[in-house]
Amino acid sequence: MRLIIISGMSGSGKSVALHTLEDLGFYCIDNLPIGLLAEFASQLTDPGHQARDDAAVSIDARSQVDRLPEQILEQVRVSGIETEVLFLEADDKTLIKRYSETRRRHPLSRDGAPLAEALKRERRLLEPIYACADSRIDTSQLRFQQLRELIRSRVLDRAVQTLSILFESFGYKHGVPNDADFVFDTRCLPNPHWEPQLRSLTGLDKAVVQFLENEPLVTEMFESLQSFLGMWMPRFEADNRSYLTIAIGCTGGQHRSVYLADRLAKHFSRQRSNVLVRHRDLLSWSAS
Repeated sequence: MRLIIISGMSGSGKSVALHTLEDLGFYCIDNLPIGLLAEFASQLTDPGHQARDDAAVSIDARSQVDRLPEQILEQVRVSGIETEVLFLEADDKTLIKRYSETRRRHPLSRDGAPLAEALKRERRLLEPIYACADSRIDTSQLRFQQLRELIRSRVLDRAVQTLSILFESFGYKHGVPNDADFVFDTRCLPNPHWEPQLRSLTGLDKAVVQFLENEPLVTEMFESLQSFLGMWMPRFEADNRSYLTIAIGCTGGQHRSVYLADRLAKHFSRQRSNVLVRHRDLLSWSAS
């Protein structure tokens, strides 16, 4: 039996994540007080109740998550339920924009507090469960459909009890992904941007691929990353890690980072069945 606990900032996509899990057959409860989590888990394992294979609950900042969530989570895990905590976040600028577009009121701003102040208070309240999270996803630059696909891919991969690995390309000028476990900088490599015929293409296009594959430094970096990750992935897996996000960055997130993230994902997908690749600043999503 599996229980996924979804928490995070209001407006970061918790409802999208919970609905996605519901579509996958999970028994879902929205806004469960964290104090009732252990009781809910005991009901799931009670022989007198109808057995359910998987369940998911969402917990927000109004649920007094500052009340020692580590102890509550340990009570749940002792009952024999495989438990994962998924934390969704986004930067304040994105959250403010989303609230402005939907015209919803933040749950912590009912006392008249400005939205920026409510977000600051919410982050502070959520710090204990953030620290307990098995996986953190920054949705600042994710469309809802992309978030749904990411949740689906990770959940389905974890069904076979293996480490789910995400290779993510990005551009430094758009910011470093907050949810990355490893960040590698490729800005020292030859840049196809300075070739006029390649400028409008991406690291997925054949002409750019050929350009980069002809550069010894690119091959050297690929081989170094392949060797480093190949050595350390099994260590993280042995430590019962559920997810590993590897971010590859270049200046704009269009050529070098895209090429290397894609090539690394293809390499490791020949060894594993749970390798994903996302090109954040190309606004595209795919799975190897």
